Amino acid sequence: MLSLFGNSLILISILTSILIVLKSILTLNNKASLISININNLITFQTSIIIVSFLTLVSAFIISDFSLITVYQNSHTLKPLIYKIAGSWGNHEGSLLMWIALMSLFSFLFFIKKNRYKREYFLFTLIAQTSLILLFLIFLIFSSNPFLKILPEPMEGLGLNPILQDPALAIHPPLLYIGFVGSSIYFSAAIGALMSNIDGADFAKSIKNWIKITWFFQTIGILAGSIWAYYELGWGGFWFWDPVENASLLPWFCMTALLHSVIVLEKKKQLFSWVLVLCLMTFCLTIAGTFLVRSGVLNSVHTFANDPQRGLFILIILSVTLITSFGVYFLKNKEENYNNSGINRETFIVTNNWFMMFYLLTVFLGTVYPIFTEVISDIKVSVGPPFYNTVIIPFVVIFLLFMGIGPNSKWGGKFINLKIFFLVLLAAIFINVILIYLLDTKSILFNLIFISSLFLIFYTLIDSIKSIRSKFLFRTPRIFAHLGFGLLVLFIGLNENFSKEFDINLKPGETKKIDNYEIIFDNLLFYKKSNYNVVAGNFTVMNNKSNDLKKFKPEIRIYKDPETLTFEASIKTNLLSDQYLTMSNIQSSDYYNIRFQEKPLMIWIWVSVIIMSLGGITRFYRSENNL
Repeated sequence: MLSLFGNSLILISILTSILIVLKSILTLNNKASLISININNLITFQTSIIIVSFLTLVSAFIISDFSLITVYQNSHTLKPLIYKIAGSWGNHEGSLLMWIALMSLFSFLFFIKKNRYKREYFLFTLIAQTSLILLFLIFLIFSSNPFLKILPEPMEGLGLNPILQDPALAIHPPLLYIGFVGSSIYFSAAIGALMSNIDGADFAKSIKNWIKITWFFQTIGILAGSIWAYYELGWGGFWFWDPVENASLLPWFCMTALLHSVIVLEKKKQLFSWVLVLCLMTFCLTIAGTFLVRSGVLNSVHTFANDPQRGLFILIILSVTLITSFGVYFLKNKEENYNNSGINRETFIVTNNWFMMFYLLTVFLGTVYPIFTEVISDIKVSVGPPFYNTVIIPFVVIFLLFMGIGPNSKWGGKFINLKIFFLVLLAAIFINVILIYLLDTKSILFNLIFISSLFLIFYTLIDSIKSIRSKFLFRTPRIFAHLGFGLLVLFIGLNENFSKEFDINLKPGETKKIDNYEIIFDNLLFYKKSNYNVVAGNFTVMNNKSNDLKKFKPEIRIYKDPETLTFEASIKTNLLSDQYLTMSNIQSSDYYNIRFQEKPLMIWIWVSVIIMSLGGITRFYRSENNL
């Protein structure tokens, strides 16, 4: 019953999308006609039908309707309700339907404010957005249908991947998808702007809030995934330069550059070409990331699809999107006369864009290069943290300095106050000298990172004081974003340089002294949960230097549906550091491998990202006059 209903809704959505495109083209060709009530009704109907189809799939997971292949492969009657619901998007088919539902919702929300836009601009944007929805609906129905039946109907499902059975992973995909899919609306708007010759400032106003929304959700989505990886995968880190992590980072670079450029376009009517290209690139990179994740070309703990046919479909969609969008850009974009003399805020924003493009290119090459080498030479090449750290970190030092200087330069005017510049720089160097004396930090690169991040933090705090005194509250988003980024780099640097890690083998009842710590393996506990069995270790860790004693209880979880082992970390968190302990069994032995880590200032990395993300959403409805 749900299969028939769901498939009917998808087919109706396809027909509705075709009608919207045809009606919009007819309206465009008739210069005298207004946007008809039929188009209004069709957009509302399309969004309603697609959202109902997604809710139908969710309900199938809730009631464990194993007549649907997607539910059978990704759920189980013993799963807690939250993971049954999360299972609806914890697979390729369901996540693609969520993708389309969000894309349709963004189209509807853009349509609500149609009276603010010029007629041709709105209609071209609607045609582009609906065409994208149609492409993905065709992909869904022919290659990724979540409503396919299985006969005979099984009595039980195979279950959801155990590492996805986690609260952070329940919210991580929807947050990321709002960022990913939301970029489609300003992709379509860029097509509409090119086809309708809309004024640059009007175009900027129409997309500015959409960019803020997507940047905010993309940032928070990446944070949720990072926190999950930290405590769930047992590696003890927050970022591993995993190819699929990189796939979410690539559009973020474009969104960040776009967030800055669009305000210049609105205020100064400059960087129109930058804004158009970044709008197109952001969504194209989103599709490219989707191809990497779902085609099977990458091996990652994050991937959940391995089907060449699906990969081919996504590659076709990516090719059509790239060729069409950039074809329109080269045909319709007018040459922009960008005259900017001297060093001012516009200069720094363009410089920011080039930094973002450099980071994007570095991460992109590091992600796809191993794929090409394996295809061409059948040799597997690993590109990991050493590559990214070596290439990116030196440029981050310069970038942080520019982030401090740029916002304090004038629009089209003079450079910054050099007195303040040197005072802030000297203050950062002075604190760094104290750090070298107290902690013996000999790494030149780390000290440069420390100085430059402090420089940005101090400059931003001065900026916030000026804003409060002069009541320039429109600077609040910039202050949050820049302060959060400076703190993020500072805490990552401190965390990376002062973390400790110990890897030992112990059996129950044994004690190991290492460095200032005494690790005692007290005993093992065995018990059952609703859908898995647990082997839990009781550990006591004594810090002999501070006489601090902590109890740890890491777990090995044994899942039956599907049969999987997961290793759950035990983490003790305070404001200064995390202590992190995992255990894994050594086959045919009484010993267990124990990893104990001390990670300074870990919680402040998460707090920094939250502060930074507020920059994308603070004072959402107020127009900025400054960056």
